Amino acid sequence: MSLKSFTDYLLLEKKYSQLTVNAYRKDLENFSEFVSKEFQSTNIENVNYTQIRSWIVYMVENGIANQSINRKISALNTFYKFLLKVGSLKINPLAKHKALKTSKKIQVPFSETEIFNVLDEFQENDFESIRDKLIIELFYSTGIRRIELVNLRVSSLDLNNNMLKVLGKRNKERLVPLLGSVKETMLKYLIERNKLENIKERNNLFLTKKGAKIYETLVYRIINNYFSKASSKVKRSPHILRHSFATHLLNQGADINAVKELLGHSSLAATQIYTHNSIAELKKVHIEAHPRSKK
Repeated sequence: MSLKSFTDYLLLEKKYSQLTVNAYRKDLENFSEFVSKEFQSTNIENVNYTQIRSWIVYMVENGIANQSINRKISALNTFYKFLLKVGSLKINPLAKHKALKTSKKIQVPFSETEIFNVLDEFQENDFESIRDKLIIELFYSTGIRRIELVNLRVSSLDLNNNMLKVLGKRNKERLVPLLGSVKETMLKYLIERNKLENIKERNNLFLTKKGAKIYETLVYRIINNYFSKASSKVKRSPHILRHSFATHLLNQGADINAVKELLGHSSLAATQIYTHNSIAELKKVHIEAHPRSKK
């Protein structure tokens, strides 16, 4: 069974993004190289768990994090499940595998004050400053992912109804509302965007000053740059803004199912990781407000 058949299955049936499919392909190719070198085999369909375990040990000894190893093994497991489905394999060598233990990373959101301080200090005097402010406002007011923002198109906008169409994971579309203040910044940005010369990606909403489609690394740098001046937190990324969006909504009493839809999560469990900060806030309010807490 060719690797192309598997990647076609991921793209067409599972609706995985091209980025995810490329990552799966790379993981399988890495495993194939390992098997070829260590066991003189060129066919990863016929390996046993002992050989896979050897790859895991090799990665651990080379300092690869458990979380990354689990992701690679998950890609391999998906491949073997596909082979079972099409009848090319009778037993999944990973059927009884247990993922390596990983320490849960606590994502500390930005405070409302930190976010407001960043937004309030924008000069908005040129294309890049207006674009950067809009990017931060969109992350914080809609909770979209970095790749979703990068792939936004001009046609994604419905400014008459203050809505934004977002293409999420597995090509699932969702509508998210735009705040009035974000719409104002969006209109300013569109005016400056239209002034750009030599626009290469006219359909893409966010562009560089040279008219090319914006890219993920630049978006990360924008967020890290602005928040490094306002926050002492170690991690300053687009995902932390998404995390802040969810946490602040839940702190204000938003329904978790509504937050789930806004974030584009397929299950409530994925949204519940944001509730620990909300619980902390509830405890604080409870202690401060409850009559018995003062006795």
